[in-house]
Amino acid sequence: MAQQRHAVPPPLKTEEDYIPYPSVHEVLGREGPFPLILLPQFGGYWIEGTNHQLSGAPESPPTPAPSTRARLEGNHTAKIYRKHFLGKEHFNYYSLDPALGHLVFSLKYDEQEHLHLLLRTRARTLHDVVPISCLAEFPNVVQMAKLVCEDVNVDRFYPVLYPKASRLILAFDEHVLSNHFKFGVIYQKLGQTSEEELFGTTEESPAFTEFLDVLGQRVQLRDFKGFRGGLDVTHGQTGSESIYCHFRDKEIMFHVSTKLPYTEGDAQQLQRKRHIGNDIVAIVFQDENTPFVPDMIASNFLHAFVVVQLEQGGSQGTLYKVSVTARDDVPFFGPPLPDPAVFRKGPEFQEFLLTKLINAEYACYKAEKFAKLEERTRAALLETLHEELQARSQAMLGLGPDEERPDNGAAAPGFFESFKSLLVPGSRRGRRGSAIGLGSVEEVGTPGTDTPPHPGAPPRPGPLNGDPQALLVPGKSPSRRRPGPLGSRRSSAIGIESIQEAPAGRDGPAAAPEGACSAHSSPESRRHPDRAEKPEPPDFSRSSSSASSFGSAAEEPGEPGRESRSPSGTHRDAFTDTPWPDDPPGSPPGRRPPDPPCPEIKIQLERPPHNPGS
Repeated sequence: MAQQRHAVPPPLKTEEDYIPYPSVHEVLGREGPFPLILLPQFGGYWIEGTNHQLSGAPESPPTPAPSTRARLEGNHTAKIYRKHFLGKEHFNYYSLDPALGHLVFSLKYDEQEHLHLLLRTRARTLHDVVPISCLAEFPNVVQMAKLVCEDVNVDRFYPVLYPKASRLILAFDEHVLSNHFKFGVIYQKLGQTSEEELFGTTEESPAFTEFLDVLGQRVQLRDFKGFRGGLDVTHGQTGSESIYCHFRDKEIMFHVSTKLPYTEGDAQQLQRKRHIGNDIVAIVFQDENTPFVPDMIASNFLHAFVVVQLEQGGSQGTLYKVSVTARDDVPFFGPPLPDPAVFRKGPEFQEFLLTKLINAEYACYKAEKFAKLEERTRAALLETLHEELQARSQAMLGLGPDEERPDNGAAAPGFFESFKSLLVPGSRRGRRGSAIGLGSVEEVGTPGTDTPPHPGAPPRPGPLNGDPQALLVPGKSPSRRRPGPLGSRRSSAIGIESIQEAPAGRDGPAAAPEGACSAHSSPESRRHPDRAEKPEPPDFSRSSSSASSFGSAAEEPGEPGRESRSPSGTHRDAFTDTPWPDDPPGSPPGRRPPDPPCPEIKIQLERPPHNPGS
């Protein structure tokens, strides 16, 4: 055991000590007939169809029977969702497994009491049908997923709530399906054994032209509307015509080496190789008996070749010998070649050959190089599908990608939404407080119209007269009027200013809410001093008169007895941060008692000890 653990692997064989297959030049130096295909000297390919000797009656070469139609291979798991789930009642779920990655799970319960389970992982899609009678109890979603794959290790699956989720899931499942194929066609003449010779052929023999008619129909590339397979159909830079075929609802375009542009002086003929070298499967047609070696053409994409050689059948018509070769990591693909692998020209041979080509491409996708590329592509697409289903499902619940649902089921407003609600005019959240020192504005006036500033003046534009900007004061946010028998007094949150509502009634017109500053006299009194209103005798039943007298005395010390009024005739406070002398003890500074709306309600106040306006 210790010797086996520390055994050194044998060194790799080199060209000198491991040459199992002869070179093509050695084979051509011998007598014929030669095989259709020679393996490379270091191997790496497998061959199907090595017997082409007709035994018995030569007039009856074996061909596939018309009744046995060749089966097209493909990814049949990708068609399950469309066949069994789409358009039927089913449920979709998503989850994230620490080992398997993103998971998308579909289940359906049919009338025969069977569970159809379809689990998608980043590596593959798993499908199973489980009878309910085989289960002791009806399983939950996690248990159903473990019935398909025992490696599932998640606590829960999340339901997909997006109504159009089936379209997204179907697009993911069928991304591996394609109805368009492109194959290369290489014409090999007698004695051609290199890539330069194969791509340098410009003429077509009658036998090669006849074989092209078996593959499909000739089409003009200019303005061609079908599948073009990467050929130019506008400017003619890839030739004027090609071979096209429509087979079993699939479109096939052939890249024929002799029909692609030939460039003088270019030994590699890159204009031809860039199309055929990027194909996965190619046909090699041989006029005469010259072996083909798969490594003649250097390409990272070409993985399989179908070699067809003309066989003169005499009175039987045209016969074709067929051999197939592919790289070692490409699995075998059908339909199998008959023994001997000889076909008579006809529709049966065309169907067999096209089926073989399509199945060869599907088999090449399972090779190591293409399998890794497909796995990376599938993992990226599955992650995108998972994120899309999660985002759409949360959107149906009114949740964002990083939000959590509150207890009441409604989406909680963010900080900026709450902050904007304090500043946006006309909000329904009530009066917007001046929490940042912007002040507040009150709605004043009688219902239905704004009160004019003085008798005989036209109504001032306002919100009741169709002017929505009437209540907007720069630096202040509007607020609603609060109903109450005594009106309301409002002040900013930091006590900068106060604007009082003046109810309209018998005492005089209401105050306008625009532009009146409490520390300045009215423009009307400044222009016409003789029109200024005389101070009324103090009335102990009206607190606003005594308050106005005190304010006017402080504002205009040289004119005792004159009050400061706004253009609308409303009393304004001269000092808002000083307590009123007639306020009761304990009242906050900057406030005064409100005006009574009717004479039945009176407030008895003490007269201030010193009133300059009296």
